[in-house]
Amino acid sequence: MVSNKPIRGDAYAAPGQPSPDPLQAAWESIRAGLRRDCGARTFDGWLRPIALGNYDLEHGTLRLELPSQFMAEWVQTHFAERLALAWRAAVPTIRHIVIGVGAAAPKTAAVVEIPAPPAEEEPAVEKDGLYAVALEPRYRFDNFVIGKANEVAFNAARTLATAENVAFNPLFLHGGTGRGKTHLLHAIGHEFHRQRPRAKIIYMSAEKFMVEFVAALRANETIQFKQQLRSADLLMIDDVQFIAGKESTQEEFFHTMNEIISAGRRLVISSDRAPQDLDGIEPRILSRLSWGLVADINQADLELRLNIILKKLEALPDVQVPEDVVMFLAKRINSNVRELEGALNRIAAYAAMTNRAIDVDFVTEVLASTLRANQRRISIDEIQTRVSEHYRIRKAEMTSARRAREVARPRQVAMYLSKQLTPRSLPEIGRRFGGRDHTTVIHAVRQIEKLRAQDPELDSDIRLLVRQLEG
Repeated sequence: MVSNKPIRGDAYAAPGQPSPDPLQAAWESIRAGLRRDCGARTFDGWLRPIALGNYDLEHGTLRLELPSQFMAEWVQTHFAERLALAWRAAVPTIRHIVIGVGAAAPKTAAVVEIPAPPAEEEPAVEKDGLYAVALEPRYRFDNFVIGKANEVAFNAARTLATAENVAFNPLFLHGGTGRGKTHLLHAIGHEFHRQRPRAKIIYMSAEKFMVEFVAALRANETIQFKQQLRSADLLMIDDVQFIAGKESTQEEFFHTMNEIISAGRRLVISSDRAPQDLDGIEPRILSRLSWGLVADINQADLELRLNIILKKLEALPDVQVPEDVVMFLAKRINSNVRELEGALNRIAAYAAMTNRAIDVDFVTEVLASTLRANQRRISIDEIQTRVSEHYRIRKAEMTSARRAREVARPRQVAMYLSKQLTPRSLPEIGRRFGGRDHTTVIHAVRQIEKLRAQDPELDSDIRLLVRQLEG
């Protein structure tokens, strides 16, 4: 009888299951391929520490363990799919991969500090209880692909990281998922550290800020928590929208912001929305966020997506991708950069495992689900965002009761595009525009159709918006 008890990778498997030697041999082969594909630097920093954990015979699940939660989350985000594909190809009975922290792994903190390099004549920098964890090594200014969609944000980020004095503080970066906000935050950290080796740099997500603050309250350690954050020379908070509605967290966040700014230290905040569109955030915080420089990262256009693909392929010299496939990917995957990068990794992995040439048919087969998702990706929310940006009004006006012409016309355009570019019903579109009746949507559609035939400027605006939305 085959045992269902999970076993360690270095234990003996039950009859009929892979023995530990084949598991270890398969892992060594997979590791060699990862090192070749990803480069020694990324492999040594993130993938070499992976150890074989439990193997669940019944469910075909293998656990891979890393020494810290930060590393486990990074590998899960960037390599989970590639690892799963590689293991399924090497050992068909392994169907699932779980990535986690090893039992003996040290505790990690939500706060990330880049310590100064050790010097013989100076003692090591005191970390005040913070755990030193490297920022993502790939995310630097020199490999950030610049285009019209992100040029302002890139220049602002580089200025804040390099200039002796900056005319703005804080820097607020906003944009949809996968557009490069986190890349810029890590790049700021790397460059700031390079120029100021003794500076204290702290990076954390807003969610981690909340969790750590609540934990400090319960442990009666709020003074230490405040001292750690407010002593930073550069404080970076990612995804600030996650503290919406959390009153006590917002109170502490507000005072931390004030302390950093008043002391002349640098603060960088990121969000998926502009400050004025953040619901559930206190007005005084929104005022501070808008006080500095607000830079948005728009959806990448075709030219930028092409440049991103070419840049990513430079890191995969052994992967030969024809020009027609590059153009195909740039046109068809238009949702975000992260998904585009994931598609390239998947193509490279499948091509290596199946020894097939990369052409459009191969890519269509491998990325079938991704391509289908991108075909239906245009959402009402995206339409509202794009129309608001085009007409330079607040996105909140899309759902407001105001009927002024400068607001009502863009709202009608957004309703019209929602009807043309999404499968949503008229009542659903009405609900997404402030709970309006479906007859209001019908009127907006007819009005815009009529005006397009009479007003060349409006017609041109709508054609431009459609091109931007369809990528």
